[in-house]
Amino acid sequence: MERANHSVVSEFILLGLSKSQNLQILFFLGFSVVFVGIVLGNLLILVTVTFDSHLHTPMYFLLSNLSCTDMILASFATPKMIVDFLRERKTISWWGCYSQMFFMHLLGGSEMMLLVAMAIDRYVAICKPLHYMTIMSPRVLTGLLLSSYAVGFVHSSSQMAFMLTLPFCGPNVIDSFFCDLPLVIKLACKDTYILQLLVIADSGLLSLVCFLLLLVSYGVIIFSVKYRAASRSSKAFSTLSAHITVVTLFFAPCVFIYVWPFRRYSVDKILSVFYTIFTPLLNPIIYTLRNQEVKAAIKKRLCI
Repeated sequence: MERANHSVVSEFILLGLSKSQNLQILFFLGFSVVFVGIVLGNLLILVTVTFDSHLHTPMYFLLSNLSCTDMILASFATPKMIVDFLRERKTISWWGCYSQMFFMHLLGGSEMMLLVAMAIDRYVAICKPLHYMTIMSPRVLTGLLLSSYAVGFVHSSSQMAFMLTLPFCGPNVIDSFFCDLPLVIKLACKDTYILQLLVIADSGLLSLVCFLLLLVSYGVIIFSVKYRAASRSSKAFSTLSAHITVVTLFFAPCVFIYVWPFRRYSVDKILSVFYTIFTPLLNPIIYTLRNQEVKAAIKKRLCI
């Protein structure tokens, strides 16, 4: 694939999170620790689920894939951001920028669908417990997983296909720490109003559909749990609370960052940091703290 013939911009300049040298050093230390925490936390869940036979169930299969996705999602921009804190001039090549946007939407779309798959799993486990292992068979799990990544790929490809035709011949400064699609589109030296609407429709529709599916799923589950025995309800609510917390943390920044109208659009760097860095960090913490089986398996693995 070749870029538009009239593009003369070969790199973009990232303004980062702050121009203060002292703050950048502080950010370098802080985000380095956070990134290590993301990798170790999600790796711990992956290793625990893989090697503990008690966790070889549909729910933990999906959880391990969520951890894998989170780890990659945090890696598409965070390492460069950390290194850039030590650089005076923060630049990224056109193809590097394109890659960041592609993987951002690929992994973001895939994670949305994974959360929907996890909601389906919880619905079957709580509302149809006697048929749980039959319904959530390896074939169904594989189908849900492949569908999640397929939706993410189609979503990302549809967004990036437009980018290859855009000419960039003027300003190349991005007021963020990574290449964010709405900000990059605004730098194109042509009218991008229709393209902006298409991006809104694409991202907004995917986010809205996934969010509505999750709302309906958890609404039905909560309604069903209310009529169960107290002991079973307590365990179900404990599991649900972790899932609902993760869904809220994931979708809240999406609403402000990617569904907000373009003509009034202004990226909030705090939300961008939260979405790309802190959500992948909080997910393993939430699932570990609210799940007794995972906590017991980790303690056993660490010989505590």
